[in-house]
Amino acid sequence: MELTTVWFILIAVLWTGYFFLEGFDFGVGVLTRTLARDRRERRVLINTIGPVWDGNEVWLLTAGGATFAAFPEWYATLFSGFYLPLLLILVCLIVRGVAFEYRAKRPEENWQRNWETAIFWTSVIPAFLWGVAFANIVRGVPIGADKEFAGDVLDLLSPYALLGGALTLTLFTFHGAVFTALKTVGDIRERARRHAGVLGVVTAALAVAFLAWTQAAHGDAASLVTAVLAALALLLALAANRAGREGWSFALSGVTIVGAVATLFLALFPDVMPSTLDPAWSLTTENASATDYTLTIMTWVAAIATPVVLLYQGWTYWVFRKRIGVQHLAPDPHAVPDGGAVDGAGDGAPDGAVDGPARAAATHGPDGSDGPGTGA
Repeated sequence: MELTTVWFILIAVLWTGYFFLEGFDFGVGVLTRTLARDRRERRVLINTIGPVWDGNEVWLLTAGGATFAAFPEWYATLFSGFYLPLLLILVCLIVRGVAFEYRAKRPEENWQRNWETAIFWTSVIPAFLWGVAFANIVRGVPIGADKEFAGDVLDLLSPYALLGGALTLTLFTFHGAVFTALKTVGDIRERARRHAGVLGVVTAALAVAFLAWTQAAHGDAASLVTAVLAALALLLALAANRAGREGWSFALSGVTIVGAVATLFLALFPDVMPSTLDPAWSLTTENASATDYTLTIMTWVAAIATPVVLLYQGWTYWVFRKRIGVQHLAPDPHAVPDGGAVDGAGDGAPDGAVDGPARAAATHGPDGSDGPGTGA
């Protein structure tokens, strides 16, 4: 197998890992407004992803870096042509990270509500735009003979691309709802399961439409297999969710994401960015790649570093594997003397409280138990 093909596969794996992990991360962010009933429940949702959200984004950095090094022409054309949507995604990720860290720094209700709103919107927007971006990559964009993007931002807003954005938004939210059911206890767990049931039906309808369109326009036998796998996994995830088997449901929703991303990359290969102006001007794994020497060095580095990263991230998820609920939240140290909370909900969480990414660990006991006493 040629190194260009190897690195195409590796980049597909990196994007798959990113969407699998950041997918439920974005989904939980969306659920902070659509599932949580009050600010204590929003604290619970934020704490479920608190220890892992920044690690999930490492996959994006690695995928972008690998694309830059292995296929510099692809990277250059992609980032110049998709400049505005990718810039918007970048801004959202920056604001989202700041929101996680700053939300609990002050007890004022307006302060925390504004950061919670930021978490919601900076989860919705990237979840939608990633689908738009990858749908355009598969569909093709105007690329000239000089390998430069020759269109404008309106060329990225085709019905197919918008359908792709709607699919990733609902799929990630479904993934996040299943993750929430897996990571919480009590009423919020039950409501997350009901949410996942409704979201799964909507996602299934969008997935069938998008994957059928992709298969008809760009697919082959291999992509048909992965598309069918994605659809079956989604149906099984819905069945497992209905049966209360959150672990199986989460794993199967992850398989849905894996199958969907694999379908897109299989439909794309051997192109990496088709041209809608002339197929001869398309970027391929051959004409967009780096030198063999560069790819060889990268392969050795990846072979050594990737297992280390996987082991470390797997250990992180194992450490923070326990369920949490509102009963595990730390009391508000800024509560007024008569027991009323500063913000009227008892969920203000400034420094020292169990909230935010740096403090979510305190919501879990070292023995793996879920009951009272495991939290701070």
